[in-house]
Amino acid sequence: MIGLLQRVSQASVTVDGREVGAIGRGLLVLVGVERDDGEAQADRLLERLLSYRVFPDAEGRMNLS
Repeated sequence: MIGLLQRVSQASVTVDGREVGAIGRGLLVLVGVERDDGEAQADRLLERLLSYRVFPDAEGRMNLS
């Protein structure tokens, strides 16, 4: 299992030509899952994503999770 975290100004999901979800400014996570992936891999990916420092601190550095 692998995940890609990306900051976006907007994002949407389209299925069969119909928009099924959308966000404005925020964080987008793309997740790739293999057949053998299970709950342990999902938990590990979640912990990794939650620990990423993607929010600015008082000095403007991306230093807060």
